[in-house]
Amino acid sequence: MDKFLLQQQVLERLAEDLLQAEQAMRAAHETATHEENIAENKYDTLGLEAAYLATGQARRAAAISQAMAHWRQFRPSPYDASIGIQLGALVCLVDSDDKQQQLFLGPEGGSMKLVSGAQLVQVISSESPLGRAMLGKCEGDEVSIRVAPVRQRFEVLRVH
Repeated sequence: MDKFLLQQQVLERLAEDLLQAEQAMRAAHETATHEENIAENKYDTLGLEAAYLATGQARRAAAISQAMAHWRQFRPSPYDASIGIQLGALVCLVDSDDKQQQLFLGPEGGSMKLVSGAQLVQVISSESPLGRAMLGKCEGDEVSIRVAPVRQRFEVLRVH
Protein backbone atom coordinates (compact mmCIF):
# COMPACT_ATOMS: atom_id res chain seq x y z
CA MET A 1 0.00 0.00 0.00
CA ASP A 2 1.19 3.46 -0.85
CA LYS A 3 1.30 5.75 2.18
CA PHE A 4 1.37 8.82 -0.05
CA LEU A 5 -1.93 7.79 -1.67
CA LEU A 6 -3.45 7.17 1.76
CA GLN A 7 -2.29 10.61 2.85
CA GLN A 8 -3.94 12.13 -0.23
CA GLN A 9 -7.20 10.33 0.60
CA VAL A 10 -7.07 11.72 4.14
CA LEU A 11 -6.57 15.25 2.79
CA GLU A 12 -9.47 14.81 0.33
CA ARG A 13 -11.76 13.57 3.10
CA LEU A 14 -10.74 16.44 5.38
CA ALA A 15 -11.39 18.93 2.55
CA GLU A 16 -14.91 17.48 2.13
CA ASP A 17 -15.49 17.70 5.89
CA LEU A 18 -14.25 21.31 5.92
CA LEU A 19 -16.61 22.26 3.09
CA GLN A 20 -19.56 20.72 4.95
CA ALA A 21 -18.62 22.47 8.21
CA GLU A 22 -18.28 25.83 6.45
CA GLN A 23 -21.65 25.40 4.71
CA ALA A 24 -23.29 24.47 8.02
CA MET A 25 -21.64 27.46 9.70
CA ARG A 26 -22.93 29.84 7.01
CA ALA A 27 -26.46 28.40 7.20
CA ALA A 28 -26.51 28.70 10.99
CA HIS A 29 -25.14 32.26 10.81
CA GLU A 30 -27.80 33.26 8.28
CA THR A 31 -30.49 31.78 10.53
CA ALA A 32 -29.07 33.54 13.59
CA THR A 33 -28.97 36.94 11.90
CA HIS A 34 -32.15 36.76 9.81
CA GLU A 35 -34.61 39.52 10.67
CA GLU A 36 -37.47 37.05 11.14
CA ASN A 37 -35.54 35.35 13.95
CA ILE A 38 -35.18 38.39 16.18
CA ALA A 39 -36.44 37.38 19.61
CA GLU A 40 -39.85 38.79 20.45
CA ASN A 41 -39.86 37.44 24.02
CA LYS A 42 -37.59 35.54 26.38
CA TYR A 43 -38.87 32.18 25.11
CA ASP A 44 -38.08 32.93 21.47
CA THR A 45 -34.56 31.46 21.29
CA LEU A 46 -34.20 30.30 17.67
CA GLY A 47 -31.73 33.07 16.81
CA LEU A 48 -29.67 32.42 19.95
CA GLU A 49 -29.59 28.67 19.32
CA ALA A 50 -28.50 29.24 15.72
CA ALA A 51 -25.72 31.55 16.94
CA TYR A 52 -24.42 28.82 19.27
CA LEU A 53 -24.59 26.34 16.40
CA ALA A 54 -22.68 28.72 14.11
CA THR A 55 -19.98 29.10 16.78
CA GLY A 56 -19.69 25.33 17.14
CA GLN A 57 -19.43 24.85 13.39
CA ALA A 58 -16.75 27.57 13.21
CA ARG A 59 -14.72 25.72 15.86
CA ARG A 60 -15.18 22.46 13.96
CA ALA A 61 -14.00 24.13 10.72
CA ALA A 62 -10.93 25.52 12.51
CA ALA A 63 -10.08 22.07 13.92
CA ILE A 64 -10.41 20.49 10.47
CA SER A 65 -8.19 23.23 8.96
CA GLN A 66 -5.58 22.52 11.61
CA ALA A 67 -5.75 18.78 10.91
CA MET A 68 -5.31 19.48 7.20
CA ALA A 69 -2.22 21.57 7.92
CA HIS A 70 -0.72 18.73 9.98
CA TRP A 71 -1.47 16.18 7.24
CA ARG A 72 0.05 18.45 4.54
CA GLN A 73 3.29 18.73 6.55
CA PHE A 74 3.30 15.03 7.44
CA ARG A 75 6.01 12.92 5.78
CA PRO A 76 5.62 9.23 6.68
CA SER A 77 9.03 7.62 7.01
CA PRO A 78 9.81 4.00 6.15
CA TYR A 79 9.47 1.46 8.95
CA ASP A 80 12.67 0.90 10.92
CA ALA A 81 12.58 -2.31 13.00
CA SER A 82 15.27 -0.95 15.34
CA ILE A 83 12.91 1.87 16.38
CA GLY A 84 9.59 0.05 16.04
CA ILE A 85 6.23 1.45 15.05
CA GLN A 86 6.22 5.24 14.80
CA LEU A 87 3.97 7.91 13.33
CA GLY A 88 3.43 7.11 9.65
CA ALA A 89 3.49 3.34 10.07
CA LEU A 90 1.06 1.17 8.15
CA VAL A 91 0.34 -1.73 10.51
CA CYS A 92 -1.52 -5.01 10.10
CA LEU A 93 -2.85 -6.33 13.43
CA VAL A 94 -4.48 -9.71 14.00
CA ASP A 95 -6.74 -10.52 16.95
CA SER A 96 -7.35 -13.82 18.76
CA ASP A 97 -10.05 -14.72 16.19
CA ASP A 98 -7.51 -14.30 13.34
CA LYS A 99 -9.32 -11.17 12.16
CA GLN A 100 -6.88 -8.78 10.53
CA GLN A 101 -7.11 -5.00 10.44
CA GLN A 102 -4.98 -2.47 8.61
CA LEU A 103 -4.12 0.71 10.52
CA PHE A 104 -2.39 3.88 9.33
CA LEU A 105 -0.87 5.80 12.24
CA GLY A 106 -1.25 9.49 11.41
CA PRO A 107 -0.91 12.86 13.13
CA GLU A 108 -4.70 13.34 13.46
CA GLY A 109 -7.96 12.09 12.00
CA GLY A 110 -8.88 9.13 14.12
CA SER A 111 -11.64 6.79 13.01
CA MET A 112 -11.38 7.73 9.36
CA LYS A 113 -11.73 4.67 7.14
CA LEU A 114 -10.10 4.56 3.71
CA VAL A 115 -10.03 2.03 0.90
CA SER A 116 -6.71 1.03 -0.64
CA GLY A 117 -7.14 -1.52 -3.40
CA ALA A 118 -9.45 -4.12 -1.91
CA GLN A 119 -8.44 -3.40 1.68
CA LEU A 120 -10.05 -1.20 4.29
CA VAL A 121 -7.54 0.96 6.19
CA GLN A 122 -8.41 2.63 9.50
CA VAL A 123 -6.59 5.90 10.18
CA ILE A 124 -5.77 6.32 13.85
CA SER A 125 -3.88 8.92 15.81
CA SER A 126 -0.87 8.22 17.99
CA GLU A 127 -2.94 9.85 20.75
CA SER A 128 -5.59 7.11 20.60
CA PRO A 129 -5.30 4.23 23.10
CA LEU A 130 -4.43 1.73 20.35
CA GLY A 131 -2.06 4.20 18.68
CA ARG A 132 -0.19 4.78 21.96
CA ALA A 133 -0.04 1.03 22.63
CA MET A 134 1.51 0.35 19.20
CA LEU A 135 4.31 2.91 19.45
CA GLY A 136 7.70 1.20 19.59
CA LYS A 137 6.29 -2.28 18.88
CA CYS A 138 7.69 -4.54 16.15
CA GLU A 139 6.40 -7.39 14.01
CA GLY A 140 5.47 -10.32 16.26
CA ASP A 141 4.92 -8.15 19.35
CA GLU A 142 1.67 -8.14 21.29
CA VAL A 143 -0.39 -4.97 21.62
CA SER A 144 -2.94 -4.79 24.41
CA ILE A 145 -5.58 -2.19 25.27
CA ARG A 146 -8.39 -2.10 27.80
CA VAL A 147 -11.83 -1.24 26.43
CA ALA A 148 -14.31 -0.91 29.30
CA PRO A 149 -13.81 -4.03 31.45
CA VAL A 150 -12.35 -6.10 28.58
CA ARG A 151 -8.69 -6.31 27.61
CA GLN A 152 -8.17 -6.67 23.87
CA ARG A 153 -5.00 -8.25 22.57
CA PHE A 154 -3.55 -8.07 19.08
CA GLU A 155 -0.41 -9.32 17.41
CA VAL A 156 1.55 -7.06 15.09
CA LEU A 157 1.57 -9.11 11.89
CA ARG A 158 3.22 -6.68 9.45
CA VAL A 159 4.53 -3.12 9.47
CA HIS A 160 5.35 -0.92 6.46
